[in-house]
Amino acid sequence: MRVFNFSAGPAMLPEEVLKRAASEMLEYGETGQSVMEMSHRSKEYQAIIDSVEAKLRKVMSIPDNYKVLFLQGGASSQFAMIPLNLMNGSGKADFVLTGQWATKAYQEASRYGECKAVASSKDKTFSYIPKLNKADFTPDADYFHICYNNTIYGTKFTELPDTGNVPLVADMSSSILSEPVDVSRFGVIYAGAQKNMGPAGLTVVIIREDLIGHARDITPTMFNYQIHADNGSMYNTPPTYGIYILGLVLDWIEQKGGLEAMAKINAKKAALLYDFLDGSKLFKATVKGADRSMMNIPFVTGSDELDAKFVSEAKKAGLINIKGHRSVGGMRASIYNAMPIEGVEKLVAFMKQFEAENA
Repeated sequence: MRVFNFSAGPAMLPEEVLKRAASEMLEYGETGQSVMEMSHRSKEYQAIIDSVEAKLRKVMSIPDNYKVLFLQGGASSQFAMIPLNLMNGSGKADFVLTGQWATKAYQEASRYGECKAVASSKDKTFSYIPKLNKADFTPDADYFHICYNNTIYGTKFTELPDTGNVPLVADMSSSILSEPVDVSRFGVIYAGAQKNMGPAGLTVVIIREDLIGHARDITPTMFNYQIHADNGSMYNTPPTYGIYILGLVLDWIEQKGGLEAMAKINAKKAALLYDFLDGSKLFKATVKGADRSMMNIPFVTGSDELDAKFVSEAKKAGLINIKGHRSVGGMRASIYNAMPIEGVEKLVAFMKQFEAENA
């Protein structure tokens, strides 16, 4: 029996995608082989990677002056790749610290240059997006980094910082493909695939062309964007199967009506859960107001014992991986694109029942 998987990643994939992948597992098209077995140098695989890039460009409306790179090493490798490739003018960069991943990106970049935390929400356990004052920004920074959606703490930027000529760099791992974004507002968008794009192992980087080609001399070859751009993400063996699955996910998004349709469904799912939490006597959301994420919704009962009981009983009811991140405790429902409305409805019904029995 399929469960409703609320994991923050690796996360649920659309059932239609899994079925299609299963049907093509032994033989892709008329190639006589699985995609997993294909040489990345073959014309058959080249056709796959080319089509996936074209689909991603179409779905996200990526402008022509941006490169799409299919890399490995997770979003965490980008914490070093970005400063090694971009922090090469003034040697300065600005960061907004809104959670664990934004902080890790800041700490890693601090090894390579002068990094400034222009704002932080650590004072309230990262439960809000701090207000930004442009006067605090570094005018000659090489880039300005944000984590667009904070997976652990359940917050999201609803308004982008106005960074002027300074390239805006965004970690979009947990929100990419969930709604339309204006790619031209960013210098770099990067994302681990294992939440909304496909299986773990693939990292997608969307980078404006003028930001490529300035890597420091010490940059490892595999960390140089120029190498990957010049070689069409084929300098070494890319995560071939992960790229293929991304293609199936993009087909599924198109069939659903594209990112506008995804945004509407995601807003509806989030509203269902937030509305219940806001009226509940037992459960409460840890994020209030406009900064709430549509993708990751943390909540607590106020009792560690009750939280543990809820997680255990939810699992028996087929609602799995709902335990909060180990750094914050409580619960967290990650409701990415592949989570159907029925899953959220079942969760809310279970929470109502649990509240009646335990409040």
